[in-house]
Amino acid sequence: MKGRVSAEMVAAYLREIGIDYIPVPRRDHQPVSATAASPAKRECPPGEETLEEIRNELASCRGCALCPGRKTVVFGVGNPGARLMFVGEGPGEEEDRKGEPFVGAAGRRLNQWIARIGLSRDDVYIANIVKCRPPGNRAPLPAEAAACLPFLERQIRAIRPVAICTLGGVALQFLIDSAGKITRDRGKWREFEGIPVLPTYHPAYILRNQTRETEVFSDFDLLAERLRL
Repeated sequence: MKGRVSAEMVAAYLREIGIDYIPVPRRDHQPVSATAASPAKRECPPGEETLEEIRNELASCRGCALCPGRKTVVFGVGNPGARLMFVGEGPGEEEDRKGEPFVGAAGRRLNQWIARIGLSRDDVYIANIVKCRPPGNRAPLPAEAAACLPFLERQIRAIRPVAICTLGGVALQFLIDSAGKITRDRGKWREFEGIPVLPTYHPAYILRNQTRETEVFSDFDLLAERLRL
């Protein structure tokens, strides 16, 4: 038959031979509505690498020069099925002591931002570019970040968040764009392996520059819109 066969021609032919109903196969994967699931949790499919498996492997890591100076590996904290994940740069002194990211003054400010969009710290997942404290709380060096970044990437794949928020220029540059500038790129959606990523300021920066916090509020409004909160 020459030419294009339209749906109307097919339907007319089927009616002509006595067929007026064709069952539609059920799809195995239907989209989940915004109200059909918790705003912060999802079920993860079985058989994928778990956060605990990654944590166990990282516990004995000696992959960079930061390892000898650490008190503990600061792996990450939060909901392993979180829809929203935050990525900072690295642990400070208090985080190194407690083994948990963002527990000082910057962490309390981050908690306030999270609460502002109707979530809690237990709803999200928080991690860093590097898992060991850099001396004097300096930014991670490229070699240190390169050694630790594969663990963060595996964390992201295990969690499969709906969105990621990077906190500060270091997280933006090492995870998304080596030439990124936080003052230029904050509030603009980027992407990591198909996952939307929104850069914003680090809470430690906002503690020193509180007049810019309204920009963070705008960024968190974008996160809430993406998550349909």
